[in-house]
Amino acid sequence: MNRIIAIIITLFLLCFDSTIVAQKSKYEVRAVWLTTIGGLDWPHRYARSSTSIEAQKQELIQILDKLQEAGINTVLLQTRIRGTVIYPSRYEPWDGCMSGIPGRSPGYDPLQFAISECHKRGMELQAWVVTIPIGKWNGLGIKNLKNQRVTTLKKIGADGYMSPEDARTGEYLSRICSEIVENYDVDGIHLDYIRYPETWNIKIPKDRARQYITDIVSRIHDAVKSRKPWVKLSCSPVGKADDLTRYYSYDWNAYNKVCQDAQGWLRDGLMDELFPMMYFRGNQFYPFAIDWSEQASGRIIVSGLGIYFMSPAEKNWDSSVIEREMHMLRSYKLGYAFFRSKFFTDNLKDIYDFTAKFNRHPALVPPMTWASKQTPPAPQNLRLEKQILKWEKADDTYYNIYSSSTWPIDIQNGDNLLAAKIATDYLEIEDTNMYYAVTAMDRYGIESRPSTIRQVSPKQDINVSLPCDGRKVTIPALYLQDSPNLTVAITSLTGVILSTATVRTNNVDVHQLANGSYILRTLSANGQSHRIGYFTINR
Repeated sequence: MNRIIAIIITLFLLCFDSTIVAQKSKYEVRAVWLTTIGGLDWPHRYARSSTSIEAQKQELIQILDKLQEAGINTVLLQTRIRGTVIYPSRYEPWDGCMSGIPGRSPGYDPLQFAISECHKRGMELQAWVVTIPIGKWNGLGIKNLKNQRVTTLKKIGADGYMSPEDARTGEYLSRICSEIVENYDVDGIHLDYIRYPETWNIKIPKDRARQYITDIVSRIHDAVKSRKPWVKLSCSPVGKADDLTRYYSYDWNAYNKVCQDAQGWLRDGLMDELFPMMYFRGNQFYPFAIDWSEQASGRIIVSGLGIYFMSPAEKNWDSSVIEREMHMLRSYKLGYAFFRSKFFTDNLKDIYDFTAKFNRHPALVPPMTWASKQTPPAPQNLRLEKQILKWEKADDTYYNIYSSSTWPIDIQNGDNLLAAKIATDYLEIEDTNMYYAVTAMDRYGIESRPSTIRQVSPKQDINVSLPCDGRKVTIPALYLQDSPNLTVAITSLTGVILSTATVRTNNVDVHQLANGSYILRTLSANGQSHRIGYFTINR
Protein backbone atom coordinates (compact mmCIF):
# COMPACT_ATOMS: atom_id res chain seq x y z
CA MET A 1 0.00 0.00 0.00
CA ASN A 2 1.22 3.48 -0.81
CA ARG A 3 2.80 4.86 2.34
CA ILE A 4 0.92 8.18 2.15
CA ILE A 5 -2.41 6.37 1.96
CA ALA A 6 -1.34 4.12 4.82
CA ILE A 7 -0.52 7.13 6.99
CA ILE A 8 -3.92 8.66 6.25
CA ILE A 9 -5.54 5.42 7.37
CA THR A 10 -3.42 5.45 10.49
CA LEU A 11 -4.50 8.98 11.34
CA PHE A 12 -8.09 7.86 10.87
CA LEU A 13 -7.49 5.05 13.34
CA LEU A 14 -6.30 7.55 15.90
CA CYS A 15 -9.78 9.03 15.97
CA PHE A 16 -11.26 5.75 17.22
CA ASP A 17 -12.48 5.47 20.76
CA SER A 18 -9.79 3.45 22.56
CA THR A 19 -12.47 1.18 24.04
CA ILE A 20 -13.34 -0.24 20.60
CA VAL A 21 -12.06 -3.78 20.28
CA ALA A 22 -11.80 -5.73 17.03
CA GLN A 23 -9.93 -9.01 16.75
CA LYS A 24 -11.17 -11.26 13.92
CA SER A 25 -7.74 -12.59 12.93
CA LYS A 26 -6.74 -15.60 14.96
CA TYR A 27 -3.03 -14.82 14.52
CA GLU A 28 -1.34 -12.25 16.72
CA VAL A 29 1.87 -12.29 18.74
CA ARG A 30 1.22 -10.87 22.21
CA ALA A 31 4.49 -10.79 24.08
CA VAL A 32 6.35 -9.45 27.09
CA TRP A 33 10.03 -9.11 27.81
CA LEU A 34 10.56 -10.81 31.18
CA THR A 35 13.75 -9.29 32.55
CA THR A 36 15.92 -11.17 35.04
CA ILE A 37 18.89 -8.77 35.27
CA GLY A 38 18.92 -7.45 38.81
CA GLY A 39 15.58 -9.21 39.38
CA LEU A 40 13.77 -6.31 37.70
CA ASP A 41 10.78 -8.43 36.65
CA TRP A 42 11.73 -11.74 38.25
CA PRO A 43 12.88 -12.98 40.69
CA HIS A 44 12.32 -10.63 43.61
CA ARG A 45 13.71 -13.11 46.14
CA TYR A 46 16.79 -15.31 46.06
CA ALA A 47 16.79 -19.12 45.97
CA ARG A 48 19.15 -20.63 48.53
CA SER A 49 17.07 -23.33 50.24
CA SER A 50 14.17 -25.62 49.43
CA THR A 51 11.77 -23.06 50.91
CA SER A 52 13.18 -20.10 48.99
CA ILE A 53 13.37 -22.16 45.77
CA GLU A 54 9.66 -22.86 46.06
CA ALA A 55 8.95 -19.21 46.80
CA GLN A 56 10.90 -18.15 43.70
CA LYS A 57 9.01 -20.66 41.57
CA GLN A 58 5.66 -19.53 42.94
CA GLU A 59 6.47 -15.95 42.09
CA LEU A 60 7.01 -16.92 38.45
CA ILE A 61 3.82 -18.99 38.44
CA GLN A 62 1.86 -15.97 39.62
CA ILE A 63 3.40 -13.80 36.89
CA LEU A 64 2.64 -16.35 34.17
CA ASP A 65 -0.92 -16.80 35.43
CA LYS A 66 -1.51 -13.07 35.08
CA LEU A 67 0.04 -13.00 31.63
CA GLN A 68 -2.13 -15.92 30.51
CA GLU A 69 -5.28 -14.26 31.83
CA ALA A 70 -4.52 -11.17 29.73
CA GLY A 71 -4.05 -13.20 26.55
CA ILE A 72 -0.24 -13.05 26.35
CA ASN A 73 1.08 -15.93 24.21
CA THR A 74 4.84 -15.27 24.07
CA VAL A 75 7.37 -14.76 26.85
CA LEU A 76 10.87 -13.47 26.06
CA LEU A 77 12.81 -14.66 29.11
CA GLN A 78 16.20 -13.08 29.72
CA THR A 79 18.42 -16.16 29.72
CA ARG A 80 21.92 -14.85 28.96
CA ILE A 81 22.36 -11.63 30.86
CA ARG A 82 25.88 -10.17 30.71
CA GLY A 83 28.17 -13.09 29.96
CA THR A 84 26.23 -14.90 32.69
CA VAL A 85 23.20 -17.18 32.47
CA ILE A 86 20.21 -18.58 34.39
CA TYR A 87 20.78 -22.24 33.55
CA PRO A 88 23.66 -24.69 34.10
CA SER A 89 26.03 -23.92 31.22
CA ARG A 90 29.25 -25.47 29.99
CA TYR A 91 30.48 -22.07 28.93
CA GLU A 92 29.29 -19.35 31.28
CA PRO A 93 28.71 -18.91 35.03
CA TRP A 94 25.44 -18.43 36.85
CA ASP A 95 24.20 -14.87 37.07
CA GLY A 96 23.67 -13.63 40.60
CA CYS A 97 20.03 -12.73 40.03
CA MET A 98 18.77 -16.21 40.95
CA SER A 99 20.76 -17.07 44.09
CA GLY A 100 22.02 -13.61 45.04
CA ILE A 101 25.61 -14.80 44.63
CA PRO A 102 27.27 -14.53 41.19
CA GLY A 103 28.49 -17.93 40.02
CA ARG A 104 26.28 -19.87 42.45
CA SER A 105 23.45 -22.17 41.38
CA PRO A 106 19.99 -21.45 42.83
CA GLY A 107 19.52 -25.18 43.40
CA TYR A 108 17.24 -25.79 40.43
CA ASP A 109 17.07 -24.98 36.70
CA PRO A 110 15.05 -21.75 36.25
CA LEU A 111 15.05 -21.97 32.46
CA GLN A 112 13.63 -25.49 32.42
CA PHE A 113 11.03 -24.54 35.01
CA ALA A 114 9.96 -21.46 33.04
CA ILE A 115 9.64 -23.42 29.79
CA SER A 116 7.50 -26.07 31.44
CA GLU A 117 5.20 -23.51 33.06
CA CYS A 118 4.81 -21.50 29.85
CA HIS A 119 3.95 -24.59 27.84
CA LYS A 120 1.36 -25.64 30.41
CA ARG A 121 -0.38 -22.35 29.65
CA GLY A 122 -0.13 -22.61 25.86
CA MET A 123 2.50 -19.86 25.80
CA GLU A 124 5.71 -19.84 23.80
CA LEU A 125 9.03 -19.18 25.51
CA GLN A 126 11.94 -17.66 23.64
CA ALA A 127 15.32 -17.60 25.33
CA TRP A 128 16.40 -13.95 25.34
CA VAL A 129 20.16 -13.86 24.75
CA VAL A 130 22.02 -10.58 25.29
CA THR A 131 24.88 -10.83 22.81
CA ILE A 132 27.56 -8.10 22.54
CA PRO A 133 27.46 -6.43 26.03
CA ILE A 134 29.06 -8.43 28.85
CA GLY A 135 28.70 -6.16 31.84
CA LYS A 136 31.07 -4.28 34.08
CA TRP A 137 34.75 -4.62 33.26
CA ASN A 138 35.43 -6.20 36.64
CA GLY A 139 32.32 -8.41 36.52
CA LEU A 140 32.07 -12.19 36.46
CA GLY A 141 31.08 -12.36 32.78
CA ILE A 142 34.18 -10.44 31.67
CA LYS A 143 36.49 -12.47 33.90
CA ASN A 144 35.15 -15.73 32.50
CA LEU A 145 35.56 -14.61 28.90
CA LYS A 146 39.07 -13.30 29.58
CA ASN A 147 40.03 -16.68 30.99
CA GLN A 148 38.58 -18.53 27.99
CA ARG A 149 40.14 -16.15 25.45
CA VAL A 150 37.31 -16.82 23.04
CA THR A 151 37.22 -13.36 21.42
CA THR A 152 38.51 -9.82 21.56
CA LEU A 153 37.00 -7.78 24.39
CA LYS A 154 36.66 -4.02 24.37
CA LYS A 155 36.26 -1.66 27.32
CA ILE A 156 34.08 1.42 26.85
CA GLY A 157 33.72 3.43 30.01
CA ALA A 158 33.07 0.99 32.83
CA ASP A 159 31.54 -1.67 30.59
CA GLY A 160 32.88 -4.50 28.46
CA TYR A 161 31.80 -5.72 25.05
CA MET A 162 32.55 -8.61 22.73
CA SER A 163 34.01 -7.33 19.48
CA PRO A 164 31.71 -7.72 16.44
CA GLU A 165 34.83 -7.48 14.28
CA ASP A 166 36.37 -10.67 15.66
CA ALA A 167 35.07 -13.78 13.88
CA ARG A 168 35.40 -15.72 17.11
CA THR A 169 32.52 -13.68 18.60
CA GLY A 170 29.99 -15.28 16.26
CA GLU A 171 31.46 -18.71 16.85
CA TYR A 172 31.23 -18.33 20.62
CA LEU A 173 27.69 -16.92 20.61
CA SER A 174 26.57 -19.74 18.32
CA ARG A 175 27.85 -22.23 20.92
CA ILE A 176 25.80 -20.52 23.61
CA CYS A 177 22.66 -20.62 21.46
CA SER A 178 23.33 -24.21 20.40
CA GLU A 179 23.65 -25.26 24.03
CA ILE A 180 20.24 -23.77 24.82
CA VAL A 181 18.55 -25.32 21.78
CA GLU A 182 20.08 -28.75 22.35
CA ASN A 183 19.21 -28.95 26.03
CA TYR A 184 15.87 -27.13 26.23
CA ASP A 185 12.52 -27.18 24.46
CA VAL A 186 12.57 -23.46 23.71
CA ASP A 187 10.32 -22.04 21.02
CA GLY A 188 12.86 -19.47 19.96
CA ILE A 189 16.23 -17.82 20.41
CA HIS A 190 15.79 -14.07 20.83
CA LEU A 191 18.95 -12.06 20.21
CA ASP A 192 19.28 -8.73 21.99
CA TYR A 193 21.90 -6.05 21.35
CA ILE A 194 23.03 -7.82 18.19
CA ARG A 195 24.62 -4.59 16.98
CA TYR A 196 27.41 -2.15 17.55
CA PRO A 197 27.06 -0.27 20.84
CA GLU A 198 26.07 3.34 20.21
CA THR A 199 29.21 4.37 22.11
CA TRP A 200 31.49 2.33 19.83
CA ASN A 201 33.72 4.44 17.62
CA ILE A 202 33.23 2.63 14.30
CA LYS A 203 36.39 3.21 12.27
CA ILE A 204 35.58 0.96 9.32
CA PRO A 205 33.10 1.55 6.46
CA LYS A 206 29.49 1.06 7.56
CA ASP A 207 28.84 -1.61 4.91
CA ARG A 208 31.69 -3.66 6.31
CA ALA A 209 30.50 -3.11 9.89
CA ARG A 210 26.99 -4.27 8.93
CA GLN A 211 28.49 -7.38 7.36
CA TYR A 212 30.29 -8.21 10.62
CA ILE A 213 26.96 -8.15 12.49
CA THR A 214 25.23 -10.13 9.74
CA ASP A 215 27.99 -12.74 9.86
CA ILE A 216 27.28 -13.27 13.58
CA VAL A 217 23.55 -13.59 12.89
CA SER A 218 24.24 -16.04 10.06
CA ARG A 219 26.45 -18.23 12.22
CA ILE A 220 23.84 -18.36 15.00
CA HIS A 221 21.09 -19.06 12.46
CA ASP A 222 22.96 -22.03 11.02
CA ALA A 223 23.72 -23.42 14.46
CA VAL A 224 20.09 -23.18 15.62
CA LYS A 225 18.39 -24.37 12.43
CA SER A 226 20.73 -27.33 11.95
CA ARG A 227 19.58 -28.66 15.31
CA LYS A 228 15.89 -27.73 15.50
CA PRO A 229 14.62 -25.98 12.36
CA TRP A 230 11.29 -25.13 14.01
CA VAL A 231 12.96 -22.97 16.68
CA LYS A 232 12.38 -19.34 15.74
CA LEU A 233 15.32 -16.99 15.47
CA SER A 234 14.35 -13.45 16.38
CA CYS A 235 15.97 -10.25 17.54
CA SER A 236 15.09 -6.81 18.89
CA PRO A 237 16.55 -4.23 16.50
CA VAL A 238 16.51 -0.50 17.09
CA GLY A 239 12.91 0.63 16.53
CA LYS A 240 13.44 2.55 13.30
CA ALA A 241 14.99 0.58 10.45
CA ASP A 242 16.29 3.72 8.72
CA ASP A 243 15.27 7.24 7.75
CA LEU A 244 12.08 7.38 5.67
CA THR A 245 11.39 9.68 2.75
CA ARG A 246 9.12 11.94 4.80
CA TYR A 247 10.20 11.11 8.34
CA TYR A 248 13.63 11.47 9.94
CA SER A 249 14.91 9.03 12.55
CA TYR A 250 16.95 11.73 14.33
CA ASP A 251 20.13 9.67 13.89
CA TRP A 252 18.74 6.73 15.84
CA ASN A 253 18.11 3.87 13.46
CA ALA A 254 19.14 0.27 13.02
CA TYR A 255 20.76 0.35 9.59
CA ASN A 256 23.15 3.30 9.76
CA LYS A 257 23.63 4.09 13.43
CA VAL A 258 24.30 0.63 14.87
CA CYS A 259 24.77 -1.41 11.65
CA GLN A 260 21.79 -3.78 11.91
CA ASP A 261 20.47 -4.87 8.53
CA ALA A 262 17.38 -6.28 10.23
CA GLN A 263 15.06 -6.03 7.23
CA GLY A 264 17.74 -7.72 5.15
CA TRP A 265 17.88 -10.54 7.68
CA LEU A 266 14.18 -11.16 7.08
CA ARG A 267 14.55 -10.94 3.33
CA ASP A 268 17.51 -13.35 3.31
CA GLY A 269 15.86 -15.86 5.64
CA LEU A 270 18.23 -15.33 8.56
CA MET A 271 15.43 -14.24 10.90
CA ASP A 272 11.94 -15.60 11.41
CA GLU A 273 10.69 -12.76 13.56
CA LEU A 274 11.61 -9.20 14.56
CA PHE A 275 10.71 -7.33 17.74
CA PRO A 276 11.78 -3.75 16.85
CA MET A 277 12.04 -1.63 19.97
CA MET A 278 9.52 1.03 18.97
CA TYR A 279 9.49 3.02 22.18
CA PHE A 280 8.13 6.13 20.46
CA ARG A 281 4.85 7.88 19.77
CA GLY A 282 3.13 9.92 17.08
CA ASN A 283 5.06 10.41 13.84
CA GLN A 284 8.05 8.69 15.36
CA PHE A 285 5.97 5.52 15.72
CA TYR A 286 3.27 5.09 13.07
CA PRO A 287 5.21 5.65 9.80
CA PHE A 288 8.09 3.50 11.04
CA ALA A 289 5.70 0.71 12.10
CA ILE A 290 4.21 0.75 8.59
CA ASP A 291 7.74 0.55 7.16
CA TRP A 292 8.47 -2.60 9.19
CA SER A 293 5.19 -4.07 7.95
CA GLU A 294 5.94 -3.28 4.31
CA GLN A 295 9.43 -4.83 4.55
CA ALA A 296 8.44 -7.97 6.48
CA SER A 297 9.12 -10.37 3.58
CA GLY A 298 6.32 -12.61 4.79
CA ARG A 299 7.87 -13.06 8.24
CA ILE A 300 6.60 -11.98 11.67
CA ILE A 301 6.84 -8.40 12.95
CA VAL A 302 6.12 -7.66 16.61
CA SER A 303 6.44 -4.03 17.64
CA GLY A 304 8.01 -3.44 21.03
CA LEU A 305 5.97 -0.95 23.07
CA GLY A 306 7.70 1.07 25.78
CA ILE A 307 5.00 0.95 28.41
CA TYR A 308 7.57 2.04 31.01
CA PHE A 309 7.32 5.52 29.48
CA MET A 310 3.87 5.78 31.11
CA SER A 311 5.62 5.87 34.48
CA PRO A 312 5.73 9.33 36.13
CA ALA A 313 9.42 8.62 36.77
CA GLU A 314 9.96 8.41 32.99
CA LYS A 315 7.94 10.43 30.43
CA ASN A 316 4.53 10.05 32.06
CA TRP A 317 2.80 9.13 28.81
CA ASP A 318 -0.96 8.94 28.87
CA SER A 319 -2.28 5.40 28.52
CA SER A 320 -4.04 6.37 25.28
CA VAL A 321 -0.62 6.53 23.58
CA ILE A 322 -0.11 2.79 23.98
CA GLU A 323 -3.75 1.87 23.45
CA ARG A 324 -3.89 3.62 20.08
CA GLU A 325 -0.64 2.03 19.03
CA MET A 326 -2.09 -1.37 19.84
CA HIS A 327 -5.17 -0.66 17.73
CA MET A 328 -3.01 0.40 14.81
CA LEU A 329 -0.77 -2.67 15.08
CA ARG A 330 -3.77 -4.97 15.11
CA SER A 331 -5.22 -3.27 12.03
CA TYR A 332 -1.94 -3.98 10.19
CA LYS A 333 -1.77 -7.56 11.52
CA LEU A 334 1.36 -6.80 13.54
CA GLY A 335 1.99 -8.14 17.03
CA TYR A 336 3.06 -6.23 20.12
CA ALA A 337 5.52 -6.82 22.95
CA PHE A 338 5.54 -4.93 26.24
CA PHE A 339 8.74 -3.70 27.82
CA ARG A 340 8.73 -4.67 30.62
CA SER A 341 6.65 -7.40 32.20
CA LYS A 342 6.42 -5.85 35.67
CA PHE A 343 5.01 -2.56 34.37
CA PHE A 344 2.35 -4.65 32.67
CA THR A 345 1.41 -6.97 35.53
CA ASP A 346 1.50 -4.01 37.95
CA ASN A 347 -1.25 -2.52 35.77
CA LEU A 348 0.52 0.80 35.22
CA LYS A 349 -2.17 3.29 34.20
CA ASP A 350 -4.59 0.36 33.71
CA ILE A 351 -2.58 -1.11 30.82
CA TYR A 352 -3.20 -4.64 32.07
CA ASP A 353 -6.96 -4.11 32.35
CA PHE A 354 -7.10 -2.58 28.88
CA THR A 355 -5.12 -5.44 27.33
CA ALA A 356 -7.25 -8.10 28.99
CA LYS A 357 -10.34 -6.52 27.37
CA PHE A 358 -8.52 -5.90 24.09
CA ASN A 359 -7.69 -9.61 23.90
CA ARG A 360 -11.21 -10.98 24.06
CA HIS A 361 -10.07 -14.34 22.71
CA PRO A 362 -6.82 -16.30 22.60
CA ALA A 363 -4.54 -15.86 19.59
CA LEU A 364 -2.09 -18.11 17.80
CA VAL A 365 1.45 -17.17 16.89
CA PRO A 366 1.59 -17.00 13.06
CA PRO A 367 2.78 -20.27 11.50
CA MET A 368 6.27 -20.61 10.00
CA THR A 369 4.96 -21.45 6.55
CA TRP A 370 8.31 -20.51 5.01
CA ALA A 371 10.03 -23.27 6.99
CA SER A 372 7.65 -26.20 6.40
CA LYS A 373 4.96 -27.12 3.89
CA GLN A 374 3.72 -30.28 5.61
CA THR A 375 0.28 -30.36 7.19
CA PRO A 376 -0.18 -32.56 10.27
CA PRO A 377 -3.02 -35.11 10.30
CA ALA A 378 -6.30 -34.08 11.89
CA PRO A 379 -7.03 -35.22 15.47
CA GLN A 380 -8.52 -38.69 15.69
CA ASN A 381 -11.44 -40.01 17.73
CA LEU A 382 -12.83 -36.62 18.77
CA ARG A 383 -15.62 -37.12 21.27
CA LEU A 384 -17.47 -35.49 24.13
CA GLU A 385 -17.67 -37.37 27.42
CA LYS A 386 -19.92 -35.49 29.81
CA GLN A 387 -18.27 -32.04 29.76
CA ILE A 388 -14.82 -33.11 28.60
CA LEU A 389 -13.81 -32.86 24.98
CA LYS A 390 -11.32 -35.65 24.18
CA TRP A 391 -9.15 -36.76 21.26
CA GLU A 392 -6.16 -39.02 20.60
CA LYS A 393 -2.87 -37.19 21.15
CA ALA A 394 0.01 -37.56 18.71
CA ASP A 395 3.66 -37.09 19.64
CA ASP A 396 5.16 -33.61 19.52
CA THR A 397 1.79 -32.07 18.64
CA TYR A 398 -0.31 -29.27 20.10
CA TYR A 399 -4.05 -28.71 19.69
CA ASN A 400 -6.30 -25.70 19.11
CA ILE A 401 -9.96 -25.72 20.12
CA TYR A 402 -12.67 -23.74 18.33
CA SER A 403 -16.24 -23.17 19.49
CA SER A 404 -19.27 -21.65 17.78
CA SER A 405 -23.01 -21.44 18.23
CA THR A 406 -23.47 -21.92 14.47
CA TRP A 407 -22.51 -24.65 12.04
CA PRO A 408 -20.15 -24.97 10.27
CA ILE A 409 -17.43 -23.59 12.54
CA ASP A 410 -15.29 -20.96 10.86
CA ILE A 411 -11.82 -21.75 12.20
CA GLN A 412 -10.35 -18.70 10.45
CA ASN A 413 -12.39 -16.40 12.68
CA GLY A 414 -10.36 -15.56 15.77
CA ASP A 415 -13.55 -15.00 17.75
CA ASN A 416 -14.14 -18.77 17.57
CA LEU A 417 -10.77 -19.72 19.06
CA LEU A 418 -11.49 -21.11 22.51
CA ALA A 419 -8.09 -22.47 23.56
CA ALA A 420 -4.68 -22.34 21.88
CA LYS A 421 -1.67 -24.64 21.89
CA ILE A 422 -3.08 -27.29 24.23
CA ALA A 423 -0.50 -29.96 25.02
CA THR A 424 -2.94 -32.52 26.48
CA ASP A 425 -5.57 -34.79 24.90
CA TYR A 426 -8.61 -33.19 26.50
CA LEU A 427 -10.27 -29.90 27.41
CA GLU A 428 -13.03 -29.34 29.92
CA ILE A 429 -15.82 -27.27 28.40
CA GLU A 430 -18.61 -25.32 30.02
CA ASP A 431 -21.29 -25.11 27.32
CA THR A 432 -22.44 -28.32 25.67
CA ASN A 433 -24.85 -26.36 23.49
CA MET A 434 -21.98 -25.21 21.29
CA TYR A 435 -20.32 -26.78 18.28
CA TYR A 436 -16.63 -27.68 18.67
CA ALA A 437 -13.70 -28.23 16.33
CA VAL A 438 -10.16 -29.34 17.16
CA THR A 439 -7.06 -28.93 14.98
CA ALA A 440 -3.63 -30.46 15.46
CA MET A 441 -0.67 -28.08 15.27
CA ASP A 442 2.97 -28.99 14.68
CA ARG A 443 6.10 -27.26 15.99
CA TYR A 444 6.07 -24.85 13.03
CA GLY A 445 2.59 -23.66 14.05
CA ILE A 446 0.99 -25.26 10.98
CA GLU A 447 -2.53 -26.59 11.59
CA SER A 448 -4.33 -29.66 10.35
CA ARG A 449 -7.84 -29.78 8.96
CA PRO A 450 -10.36 -29.61 11.80
CA SER A 451 -12.05 -32.56 13.41
CA THR A 452 -15.53 -31.52 14.48
CA ILE A 453 -18.48 -32.48 16.59
CA ARG A 454 -21.43 -31.42 14.49
CA GLN A 455 -24.13 -31.34 17.13
CA VAL A 456 -23.36 -31.66 20.80
CA SER A 457 -26.98 -31.23 21.85
CA PRO A 458 -30.26 -30.36 20.09
CA LYS A 459 -30.18 -26.86 18.69
CA GLN A 460 -32.75 -24.63 17.03
CA ASP A 461 -32.36 -24.56 13.25
CA ILE A 462 -31.40 -21.19 11.86
CA ASN A 463 -33.20 -20.00 8.71
CA VAL A 464 -30.52 -19.36 6.09
CA SER A 465 -31.44 -18.57 2.50
CA LEU A 466 -29.17 -20.45 0.09
CA PRO A 467 -28.46 -19.13 -3.43
CA CYS A 468 -30.26 -21.13 -6.12
CA ASP A 469 -30.35 -20.52 -9.91
CA GLY A 470 -32.91 -23.24 -10.62
CA ARG A 471 -30.29 -25.85 -11.55
CA LYS A 472 -28.04 -25.87 -8.52
CA VAL A 473 -28.10 -24.64 -4.95
CA THR A 474 -24.90 -23.30 -3.37
CA ILE A 475 -23.94 -24.16 0.18
CA PRO A 476 -21.24 -22.39 2.25
CA ALA A 477 -17.77 -23.74 1.44
CA LEU A 478 -17.09 -24.13 5.15
CA TYR A 479 -19.30 -27.24 5.15
CA LEU A 480 -16.59 -29.04 3.19
CA GLN A 481 -13.66 -27.97 5.39
CA ASP A 482 -13.67 -31.13 7.51
CA SER A 483 -14.87 -33.58 4.86
CA PRO A 484 -14.17 -33.61 1.11
CA ASN A 485 -17.29 -35.75 0.57
CA LEU A 486 -20.39 -34.26 2.20
CA THR A 487 -23.69 -36.15 2.16
CA VAL A 488 -26.75 -33.90 2.02
CA ALA A 489 -30.48 -34.48 2.00
CA ILE A 490 -33.11 -32.34 0.27
CA THR A 491 -36.42 -32.31 2.12
CA SER A 492 -39.79 -30.71 1.78
CA LEU A 493 -40.80 -27.96 4.18
CA THR A 494 -42.58 -30.65 6.22
CA GLY A 495 -39.37 -32.70 6.55
CA VAL A 496 -39.98 -35.46 3.97
CA ILE A 497 -36.68 -36.53 2.38
CA LEU A 498 -36.94 -36.11 -1.39
CA SER A 499 -33.38 -37.01 -2.41
CA THR A 500 -29.85 -37.43 -1.10
CA ALA A 501 -26.50 -36.75 -2.70
CA THR A 502 -22.78 -36.81 -1.95
CA VAL A 503 -21.15 -33.56 -3.01
CA ARG A 504 -17.50 -32.72 -3.54
CA THR A 505 -18.03 -29.04 -4.29
CA ASN A 506 -20.31 -26.50 -2.69
CA ASN A 507 -22.94 -26.91 -5.44
CA VAL A 508 -25.86 -29.36 -5.19
CA ASP A 509 -27.72 -30.38 -8.35
CA VAL A 510 -31.48 -29.61 -8.04
CA HIS A 511 -32.51 -29.43 -11.73
CA GLN A 512 -34.89 -32.37 -11.28
CA LEU A 513 -36.96 -30.59 -8.64
CA ALA A 514 -40.12 -28.66 -9.42
CA ASN A 515 -40.56 -25.00 -8.55
CA GLY A 516 -41.07 -24.48 -4.83
CA SER A 517 -39.27 -24.14 -1.52
CA TYR A 518 -37.05 -26.83 0.00
CA ILE A 519 -34.73 -27.47 2.91
CA LEU A 520 -31.13 -28.67 2.55
CA ARG A 521 -29.65 -30.71 5.42
CA THR A 522 -26.42 -32.55 6.18
CA LEU A 523 -26.73 -36.30 6.61
CA SER A 524 -24.15 -38.31 8.55
CA ALA A 525 -23.46 -42.04 8.38
CA ASN A 526 -25.23 -42.64 11.67
CA GLY A 527 -28.34 -40.78 10.52
CA GLN A 528 -27.72 -37.49 12.31
CA SER A 529 -28.88 -34.47 10.35
CA HIS A 530 -28.39 -30.73 10.60
CA ARG A 531 -30.23 -28.04 8.71
CA ILE A 532 -27.99 -26.00 6.40
CA GLY A 533 -30.73 -23.67 5.14
CA TYR A 534 -33.61 -23.32 2.73
CA PHE A 535 -33.76 -22.49 -0.96
CA THR A 536 -36.43 -21.62 -3.49
CA ILE A 537 -36.67 -22.73 -7.14
CA ASN A 538 -38.50 -20.25 -9.35
CA ARG A 539 -37.65 -20.91 -12.98
